[in-house]
Amino acid sequence: MDIIPAIDIIDGHCVRLSRGDYSTKRVYNENPVAVAKEFENNGIHRLHLVDLDGAKAGHIVNTATLEAIATQTSLTIDFGGGLKTRSDLETAFTCGASMVTGGSIAVRNAEEFASWITEFGQERIILGADAREGHIAVQGWTEETTTELLPFIDSWYNRGIRKVICTDISRDGMLGGAAVDMYRSILAMRSDIYLVASGGVGSIDDLRELQRAELPAAIIGKALYEGRVTLRQLQEFL
Repeated sequence: MDIIPAIDIIDGHCVRLSRGDYSTKRVYNENPVAVAKEFENNGIHRLHLVDLDGAKAGHIVNTATLEAIATQTSLTIDFGGGLKTRSDLETAFTCGASMVTGGSIAVRNAEEFASWITEFGQERIILGADAREGHIAVQGWTEETTTELLPFIDSWYNRGIRKVICTDISRDGMLGGAAVDMYRSILAMRSDIYLVASGGVGSIDDLRELQRAELPAAIIGKALYEGRVTLRQLQEFL
């Protein structure tokens, strides 16, 4: 199972939220590049970088942070937050992202998102499927929709998506364990999806549980910053 640390950015700083609530923002480090370098120095190869300012604003904001991490590390970066147009994608790729994640766009402008898959390929486009009580949420998780999670993922599978980052918003930043049953349901529906579990990981045991459920990958964020999981433990796990 691939382990993918997360760096969420607000005002150029490394932050974490709880359940996607911007009012719960906590700054953990004012230098995201230093955080990324520490991950790399401890055997990490992937990074999940989220522009929370961009997610809220509806356009990319923290391009300087993306470019700095991409040029000063060799991490493979998937980038999300505020991607709405082809121009946004070109900016993200030019600044060093290897992959981009689209969530709100896949709901609000499906044809645009579908065109990204066609033009850039399914290896570079990730579907962000963020759910609260089984329904997709958009705009940095500030708006809920009536779109149900499993049909949403399945519909995009039929349009070429093979990589999905799925977050149970109610668990995000709460350190109480991942939504393993939800992920099992998704893999039972489409076993060949590269499904990335996101939200809730609070210990190495949580990662082991996801591994037993045969998740291809998992994102870890707050547990690292709070010291619930150490980089040494991740080295041993990997």
